Amino acid sequence: MAADFVSIQWVPLEPGTRVPGVVRIIDQTRLPDDLVYRDLTSVSAVAEAIASLRIRGAPLLGIAAGYAVVLAAQQALLRKRPIADSVRDAAETIRGTRPTAVDLFVGLNRLVEAAVRMRSSEPAAVERLLAAAEDFHESGRRACAAIGRYGADLIPPGARILTYCNTGILATGGEGTALAAVYQAYRRHGDIGVFACETRPLWQGARLTAWELRQCRIPVTVLCDNAAASLLARGEVHCVMVGADRIAANGDAANKIGTFPLALAAACHGIPFYVLAPTTSFDTQIPTGAQIPIEHRSPSEVVRPFGRNIAPEGVGVYSPAFDVTPAKYISALVTERGVVYPPFQTNIPRVFRQECRDPSGEKK
Repeated sequence: MAADFVSIQWVPLEPGTRVPGVVRIIDQTRLPDDLVYRDLTSVSAVAEAIASLRIRGAPLLGIAAGYAVVLAAQQALLRKRPIADSVRDAAETIRGTRPTAVDLFVGLNRLVEAAVRMRSSEPAAVERLLAAAEDFHESGRRACAAIGRYGADLIPPGARILTYCNTGILATGGEGTALAAVYQAYRRHGDIGVFACETRPLWQGARLTAWELRQCRIPVTVLCDNAAASLLARGEVHCVMVGADRIAANGDAANKIGTFPLALAAACHGIPFYVLAPTTSFDTQIPTGAQIPIEHRSPSEVVRPFGRNIAPEGVGVYSPAFDVTPAKYISALVTERGVVYPPFQTNIPRVFRQECRDPSGEKK
């Protein structure tokens, strides 16, 4: 099983050089019908791609934000501006795109800090920034691999996993978070199957997760979001695995709108509900999920999907992009540093001291 597509990469414009370059992405708004790559050449192009969901997924947004800083530095050289000034302007543009996914701000801040430390405005400085952005990208790839290993330990042979939204290659710099566990379990056992909720209003599960799993030849069944509870009641699901865009200090987790009802249904039927996310998705500065900023999207995404009205003109629309699942409904948090079990307020700090325990109970 190997994917032949890459969600994001830096592509030099000339052979044998690192800079100048462009950020190449898959335009996820074109899936599943067309696999289209776009080259982003400016900070504004990256911002538009993030806001329009051409790229999405918390870890991927952090990587894109890092590369946007490199694009800003390139433009600074062309315009003979100080790199640090251009980077600060770029940071403000990117910060204004999507407020919930904390990875975006982590990736952005790391590159901004690197740029501020650089006093020169020369090609070598841009190359150093690119190296920092690629290092952040690589750290995300390694995190995905580790999350996949820990998550796969929770999946027995023959399991059927219910997932939501898209948490795979299309959402990260590696194999994903929740889907990385699926990929690794499939390599181990070969008889893993996935139920993918459609994920209204933009169908990331039906359009993206199903497409991605098909590309990797893993059996996948798409279901309406409102069929998930009845599926869980039938006992056909071993566990629910989802990602997260931001996790508070107490373990409350923000994820795509519709995740919270899944957690409630899983708890009702005694089915484990796992949240898989890198440590860059944790925001330990906020005590609970009540402080997580929730993005609200355009009403048209709800009442006019694919350009066709499905509701009368003039109706009110409630369109949050995320909801928050309280920690009490989460069986475990799976990170690249191990599996974190409740009580989360005690055990999450151990993640950042690298003292969390793996599923066997051994200290990592």
